[in-house]
Amino acid sequence: MSDYAKVNLREVEDSAPKAGLQGIEARFPKRELGCTTGAVSLQTLAPGARSPFGHRHARQEELYVILAGGGRMKLDDDVIELRQWDAIRVAPQTMRAFEAGPDGLELLAYGAPIAEQSDGERVPGWWSDS
Repeated sequence: MSDYAKVNLREVEDSAPKAGLQGIEARFPKRELGCTTGAVSLQTLAPGARSPFGHRHARQEELYVILAGGGRMKLDDDVIELRQWDAIRVAPQTMRAFEAGPDGLELLAYGAPIAEQSDGERVPGWWSDS
């Protein structure tokens, strides 16, 4: 095996349909890249789409870079505006979710999972309008 791997993110299987997610694309090439420490994903939300759950981690910090479009991100009790080329670092224990604006939202997410198993917690419907 070589000491590098290359994959086109748009050619990685979209795992959102298998998870029943609509208006969202989520491509996680960890296996295709042979990652042992870091992990990256390409995520796209259709115009007006919102993450169906919030999530946080026990120990994994994550970084997000907005590639195209814009929208908002809820971080615990704060809601921040997002635009192209914004980079956001999120501490492990901070609950987070995304909402796309009228042009949709495309982002790159990077993390370094501590263990083979995810240390993430998902909370369905966490970002509600109530």
